[in-house]
Amino acid sequence: MSKQIIQSDKAPQAIGTYSQAVRVDRTVYLSGQIPLMPETMTIVEGDIGAQITQVFDNLQAVAEAAGGDFSDIVKLNVFLTDLSHFPLVNEIMGRYFQEPYPARAAIGVAALPKAADVEMDAIMVLKPQEYPAC
Repeated sequence: MSKQIIQSDKAPQAIGTYSQAVRVDRTVYLSGQIPLMPETMTIVEGDIGAQITQVFDNLQAVAEAAGGDFSDIVKLNVFLTDLSHFPLVNEIMGRYFQEPYPARAAIGVAALPKAADVEMDAIMVLKPQEYPAC
């Protein structure tokens, strides 16, 4: 098994003992992203829509650093402190993903790091032509 750590300066730096993503063969495990702006490491200002958008932007930066894009995501987990925001997640997700959509779970949680209202993580499988040998 070959394990490669993925790092992007276009996404928030890890704020704990984890990596932004880890690639094993063609599978990439993207760590949870909250709506931190990479430049300031602070939560994006604005409503829940701004937070959801920032999380997708952060995930996208890590996916690209791994050599993939959102069409390679096979599983997406969404954590919300208020599940009534889930329709907005669907709306904004439609700006980033095209059919066929990834498998997905939506989980209501009591709290998230840095008092964020949303966090997402993902699993991505790179297309063979995009996968350089490690």
